Amino acid sequence: MDRIGERIRARRMDVGLSQRDLAEAVGVSPSYLNLIEHGKRAAGGSLVRKLALAMQLDVQLLSAREDEALVERVRTAAARLSEIATETARTEAFVSRYPGFARLVAEQAARIEALDTRLRMLSDRITYDPELARALHGVISSVTAIQSAAGILTSDDSLDADWQARFHRNIHDDARRLAETSRALIAYLDVPHDADRGLMTPLEARSAALARTGFHRAHLETGGSRRSGAPVDQAEDPLLARHDAQYAKDAAALPLDTFRRTADRLDYDPLRLSAELGAPLARIMRRLASLPSRPGTPDHGLMVIDGAGAVTLAKPVEGFNPSQGRGCSMWPIFGALGQPGRAATGTVVLPGETARHFAVHALAEAAPHPGGAHLAPLIQATMLLRAVPGDAGPLAIPAGLDCRICQRSTCAARREPSTVTPPRRQDL
Repeated sequence: MDRIGERIRARRMDVGLSQRDLAEAVGVSPSYLNLIEHGKRAAGGSLVRKLALAMQLDVQLLSAREDEALVERVRTAAARLSEIATETARTEAFVSRYPGFARLVAEQAARIEALDTRLRMLSDRITYDPELARALHGVISSVTAIQSAAGILTSDDSLDADWQARFHRNIHDDARRLAETSRALIAYLDVPHDADRGLMTPLEARSAALARTGFHRAHLETGGSRRSGAPVDQAEDPLLARHDAQYAKDAAALPLDTFRRTADRLDYDPLRLSAELGAPLARIMRRLASLPSRPGTPDHGLMVIDGAGAVTLAKPVEGFNPSQGRGCSMWPIFGALGQPGRAATGTVVLPGETARHFAVHALAEAAPHPGGAHLAPLIQATMLLRAVPGDAGPLAIPAGLDCRICQRSTCAARREPSTVTPPRRQDL
C-alpha cells in the first residue's frame, strides 16, 4: 500500500498547516483530505502536485518513486550492523517521515562501506605487494646506514679529516637515496585528488563513469573513439576500454536510429527484436539498456555476471539495484548459467509495500577458453530488467536483493537469516 497519505500528513504538520487550510488551498474538502492522509482514498498526480505547491515542497518528497530505492538503501545499512537491533519493520515509515535523515543514514553507510573496501585494498597491498616491500626495505636500509655513520662520527673524536669527509659523503648519499625512496613511496601510496573515486574499486569506478551518461556512450554511436568522450581516470581505463570496445561493436551492428524505431514498434521486447533484426539476444539486451533517456522510452536495468556468479556490470533501474546486495539465487540470471544458450524469461516480484514487478530476460553464453579445449569455457550471463505495471500473476518469481535485507520469511532459497522483520499488518 502506498504511503503517500502519510507523507502528505507528515509534511503538512512539518510546515504547520491545518488540515482545513491545506484542503482549502487545493480545492478539496477537509474530510476528503483526511481520508487521503489515512490511506483510505488515493491521491491523483494533479492533486499531489497541488498539495506540494501549497506546502512549497518538491513534488518528489510526496511521491513514492523516490522512497523505494531509499528504503532498500536504509535496509542495507541496517543489515551491515545486524548486532544493533533496528526497527526494520518500520523502515518505510522512517523514510516517509524523515527522508532527510534516511538519506543521511544511507549515504553514511555507503561511505563506510567504501572506506572498508579501501582499507582492505591497502591492507592487501601492504601484505602482498612486492614493490611496496622493496620500497620499505630501501627506507629501512638507508635509515640504518645513516644511523651507523652518524654513530661513528659522534663516538670517535680521533677520526682524521679524510675519514670524517668520507662518512659525511656516505651520510649525504644515504640521505639522498632515503629522500628519493620516500618520495616514490608517497607517490605509490598517494590517494587520488578525487577522494570519492579513490575510495572506489576498479569496477565501481567503471560503473560510476558509465552512470554519469546513463550508460549511453554517445561518442561511440557514430564510430567515434573512446578518447573522444569525457576524460577517464587511468585506473578505469582497462575495464572501461573493454566495455567501450563491446559497445562500439554493438552500435555498429545495431545503429541507434534504426534500432530505436524497431524497438518502439515491437514494444521493446528483446526476443522479438532478436528475431526481427537477426541479432544475438545478449547484444539486443545491451542495446536496450544503453538507449538514451527520452519520453516514451522505458528504463531498462542490466546485470552481467561471470561463470562464478560475480556481478561484473550492473545498471540499476528504479526499485532494483543489483549492486546493492550480494544477490539472490532466485534471479533468472543464475538459472541461465546452468543452460547456456537458452533464454530465461519471467516476471520477478520484489518484497515490500510496493511489491515492484519486473519483466526479466536472461541468457548465458559460453565461449571457448583461449588457453585450449582442456580448460573450461568462459561463461558470461546477461539479464535485462524492465518495470511492469499491474498484477504480477501466479507464476511470478519471488526474489529479493540480498538475504539479509529480504522480508520473505518462507523463502526456500534463503542462505542466511534476515535482519529485516516482516511488516505487521498495522505497519502496512
